[in-house]
Amino acid sequence: MDRALDALGAALGTDVGLPVPVVPRDVPAAGSPGDLPATPLGPVSPGVAALLLDAQPGGGPSGHARLDVIRRAEGDPLTLVELGRACSPVTGDAALLGEALPEGEPFFRSTLRIRHAYREHLGALPEATRRALLYAAASWPDDELGTVMAALGTDDLAVWDPAEEAGLIAVADGRLAFGHPLNRAAAFHGRSVGARQRAHRDLAAVSGQSQASRARHLAEASIGPDETVAEALDAAAVRHRLAGDLFAAARALEQAARLSVLDTDRAGRLAGALTAASCLGNPEWVRDLYERFSGINRDPERRCVAACAMAGALSLLSYQREAFGLLLDTFRKSPPRTATTSFALAALAASIARQSGLPDHLQSLPPLLAHADRTAREAGPGEARTGPADGEGLPELAAPGVLEALGALTAVLAGAPSRTRTEPPRPDRDAAGHSSTREVARLLTDASLAYHTDRSELSAELHRQAGNPLGARGSRGPRVWGLPAQVDTLIALGRWTEAESLVTDGRSVAAVHRLPRLDMDLEALAVTLRALRGDPDPAAMTYDPPAITHSPQPPLRPSASRVPFTGPHWRSVSLDENRATRARMLRACGLSALSLGDCDSAYRHLRALYGGDGAPLDAFVAPRAIAELAEAAWRTGNQTDAARTLAEVREGQGDRPTLRMTLLIHHAAALVDEGGDPEGHFRLALVSAAGETWPLERARTRLHYAVWLRRRRRPLEARAQLTAALEVALRFGALGLAETARGELRAAGAAEASGAVVPAHRLDELTAQQRQIAGLAADGLTNREIGERLFLSPRTVGSHLYQVYPKLGISSRHQLRDVLRNA
Repeated sequence: MDRALDALGAALGTDVGLPVPVVPRDVPAAGSPGDLPATPLGPVSPGVAALLLDAQPGGGPSGHARLDVIRRAEGDPLTLVELGRACSPVTGDAALLGEALPEGEPFFRSTLRIRHAYREHLGALPEATRRALLYAAASWPDDELGTVMAALGTDDLAVWDPAEEAGLIAVADGRLAFGHPLNRAAAFHGRSVGARQRAHRDLAAVSGQSQASRARHLAEASIGPDETVAEALDAAAVRHRLAGDLFAAARALEQAARLSVLDTDRAGRLAGALTAASCLGNPEWVRDLYERFSGINRDPERRCVAACAMAGALSLLSYQREAFGLLLDTFRKSPPRTATTSFALAALAASIARQSGLPDHLQSLPPLLAHADRTAREAGPGEARTGPADGEGLPELAAPGVLEALGALTAVLAGAPSRTRTEPPRPDRDAAGHSSTREVARLLTDASLAYHTDRSELSAELHRQAGNPLGARGSRGPRVWGLPAQVDTLIALGRWTEAESLVTDGRSVAAVHRLPRLDMDLEALAVTLRALRGDPDPAAMTYDPPAITHSPQPPLRPSASRVPFTGPHWRSVSLDENRATRARMLRACGLSALSLGDCDSAYRHLRALYGGDGAPLDAFVAPRAIAELAEAAWRTGNQTDAARTLAEVREGQGDRPTLRMTLLIHHAAALVDEGGDPEGHFRLALVSAAGETWPLERARTRLHYAVWLRRRRRPLEARAQLTAALEVALRFGALGLAETARGELRAAGAAEASGAVVPAHRLDELTAQQRQIAGLAADGLTNREIGERLFLSPRTVGSHLYQVYPKLGISSRHQLRDVLRNA
């Protein structure tokens, strides 16, 4: 409850201290005691709305009922609370009649507040107006005023006058809008079941409205099986999917399943609803649908489809062992027959194995991939479907390019040379904004491969092309899987504002859909970003990371009293089977400690990224923290131990490590390889201009090289490195790194110039292009903007500026204006 109130207070810009004045339980809105302080509430964001629902007794509704409440409430806190209480596990309007109830349909009970609102605000209205309000409340957002009037059987707009005068509803521009979401709930739930059913039937009978609206009204009015209505809902689901509204598509298919006459049709529709709910990213809904599907399904291919959806839900809930076990068991008992389903199963298994980091998961991937490859080759181009269940509910994903990318990604994860494509395709500019699920799958698979092979700029572009992962109506599920990797990529590229925005929006989605693992990953990345900015969380120094266990014993969990993170999941999620998440958390703690100057704690946390033998905890995060581990070891005298870990990491990268890993390994070796050639390693870590892709990593390398140079009485060379490092730190707002670089500059005998006059011969040392670049930078243009004007890459612009600063005797970008003005 406290977290919900804190979030609500932050959203409203006020301190919501006690819950009673905000949401007094069952106190009528119009009869509140006068001495209670009034706090204007709402509208709040979906994330805050989800926290408010979580704070209710029992945690509020779950599954699609939770999403339905959030949509209906329109951000109003009072309506959220009341609808959350009104939503009961009892299902269907028939509950009021004591009849048997169909599964899966939420029933909103009328709470005291809703009944009071009806009596207080609607009870005194004329019957014709109350009936009109019922029809308005029963209508859908895409229903126009003309549709409601036709259902009422009148064209006299005067029927709305009493409600408009009372401020209950507004009529304008052919639309109806309730003044408050709770008024809509009262207008609908304050009437009898029969009246509500008649309203939906009358609305469905109006000609000229969309088929989707008509199908929804017929479904709401139906109690028993009706195949005609079920088929209409099938068609509506297709239109919703094409429009990108997966919530509406899943709801339509779920209702169609309820109204199906035959179990085979019901199972097929539940399979489609499962996939849509999975793509939406709502595990609770998927789990509910899967239980109902499993009880009636007899088709093995549909079982594979449902298993994929359920395994994805389990993984998002952090249960990686259970998720992977479900896929493997399904594959062994009934291998998928179509390339589409085979690909979906193999791709999902690869994603789970990447998240879990468990060796047995990685070793089990090749047979799944081989089966997907074989079924794709047997089907050939334009895969033919042999039955209505084949691949039902799944997009056609078995394109050769996607399979090749999956093969390459699986090989990368398993640490073996790829037998397929090793180079992801360059992003197709014409594909930007493509919304088909097949295209999204291709882009995200290639983005994942680019991420794991350190093609960071390509990975960021492919993620961008895949579309906004947090669109209110789009398919969040597949994109949510890659969101931590996308944020991590943006942080490495120095695009911190974008990363912060994604973290904020992503944590809101995690709250709405109850995705603990996503929330944990994003919180760890937020702590990482704060540490890089020089604003670390001191609590990160106190976290004592648990050791990884390889035994089948219950997974270890971090101690609640020592966890620095604020999320509610750290005590309930197994980090042993979510090693990618655990690695991000340990790196965040280590960087926080480094930023605060506690190098012993930093070394302890960063060393926990590797086993006792130096083997990395996970396939990606741990190896890329090797230079940070080396820095902590260098500062604490643990070079020998760190050198052994470095040797393991180097061996694990094989004969052809990525450029980024090559640079990081040389940086680490320069710090801890006591028997080697430090300067040689530093130079190799800085030799490639492509290293500017990861600006903060390069800046730290320059800083450490400068320290080495200064200690060997080579201050002029040290100043050149420090000047470049300081410019990067200031440009990206890395305050801790900037302060350290300034201190080292002073120790090297230099001071930041301000308004200095540069001798003419120094300006003459600049090339014409360097003068042009320096002038544009002095005007405040970014490297990217300068590059666009001069048809250069941002990396080339940065390289020129790094050469300009030492020539002008300055140490940062903001000094250029004064220097050039005085020239």
